[in-house]
Amino acid sequence: MDKMKVTYEAMLSLTAEMVLDEALRKYRTEQIYQEIDKALATGDRISFRLLTDELKSMN
Repeated sequence: MDKMKVTYEAMLSLTAEMVLDEALRKYRTEQIYQEIDKALATGDRISFRLLTDELKSMN
């Protein structure tokens, strides 16, 4: 039983890590889109390119 408990806890930990990673990725993606909108509104081409490159690298 102890081996099953250790395995269960390890899988639970991995699942929690995956959920957290996904939440952080989603949050950062939303931030990037907002920053891209600002860069477009102000005509900041450098920021726009950097942000779109970061967005592409996340996928």
